[in-house]
Amino acid sequence: MTQALSRTLLKLLGWRLLEPADRPEKAVVIAYPHTSNWDFLYTMLGKHTLGQGAHWVAKDTLFRWPMGVMLRAMGGIPVNRRQRTGFVEQMASEFAARDHFMLALAPEGTRSLTAGWKTGFYRIALAANVPVALGCIDYAKREVGVLAYLKLTGDEAADIARIGEIYAGRQGYRPELASPIRWIS
Repeated sequence: MTQALSRTLLKLLGWRLLEPADRPEKAVVIAYPHTSNWDFLYTMLGKHTLGQGAHWVAKDTLFRWPMGVMLRAMGGIPVNRRQRTGFVEQMASEFAARDHFMLALAPEGTRSLTAGWKTGFYRIALAANVPVALGCIDYAKREVGVLAYLKLTGDEAADIARIGEIYAGRQGYRPELASPIRWIS
């Protein structure tokens, strides 16, 4: 029922769903560009329309009472960005323990403009030996979903260049806040 309702809402709002064939059972889903709080609404509609039971990562301060209960029920996983907690290893273990697991996160780590992308999604995908799903919310084209599933090579420069090619021309709600697709040094 949630899937049909989400599909109907997306259609009524004038959005088109994107999904390539051959969805894997497991993937790290990156959401780019992430420039607005509105991204959450369209991402959740896309997630439910695709029938993905994807879990997603957000800063732990959002998970305080009473919102924390609801966010966890929606698949949210809090992450402490202020200190190292072994999050990459924890998520790689989750992938190993499950037959089906999708983990979504924003490679920019924020809705604000940054110098580039954090490497957490990349390290999780390599450690878990799963592909990266290139999730997108394109306000100019009114499209939401997955552009491609990409198996990483381990060559960081080549992989980020390929990701940049796939995302070329995609526009967030506030394009000026979309961080460049490059690693933060």
